[in-house]
Amino acid sequence: MKRAPLLLFAVLLTGCATFPELEGTVPAHMERADFPRLVPVEPLMAGATDTQVSPETEAAILARVAQLRARAARLKGTVVDQGARARMRAGVTGIVEH
Repeated sequence: MKRAPLLLFAVLLTGCATFPELEGTVPAHMERADFPRLVPVEPLMAGATDTQVSPETEAAILARVAQLRARAARLKGTVVDQGARARMRAGVTGIVEH
């Protein structure tokens, strides 16, 4: 008996959902098109390259990580150095900082 109100609420809640209009969204030539042809997967798999991670791959990835971390560290610095900042403030306020 305790589940009846919950079930009723769930049923009523689904009535509030709006569903997108799908009529007319598929072009007419696609509605008349044949189903795609099924092909065996073996030739596709034979053509796939072996993409195993090797020690060389790991070394290349670690080198790239090191480069990106070094670049991130350089980007963390200030954009404007202290001398330029003092000249900009002097130009705006007329006061020279040392």
